[in-house]
Amino acid sequence: MAGGTAYYVIAVCGKMLTLNLLPSIKSQLALATFSTLGLGIFAARKWQARKSSPLTTPPINSSSPEEEAFIQEFIKIAEEDEKKHH
Repeated sequence: MAGGTAYYVIAVCGKMLTLNLLPSIKSQLALATFSTLGLGIFAARKWQARKSSPLTTPPINSSSPEEEAFIQEFIKIAEEDEKKHH
């Protein structure tokens, strides 16, 4: 640290970066860049979670049409019951 210059080393994507921490435009720009990048990643993950499709039910392997109708009716009643409680 020659001349009172402070340096900060960080790891980004497996690479070591050295930032000069002088109160200058460069350090403010680096901080703004990393903050924007982090916020963008956070927002993208939240947006992706909101857009994900609901879970689908597995195929019904029934031995008769009556059994399949019973299972479908049971699932329908259970989903309506869940909506009432939430």
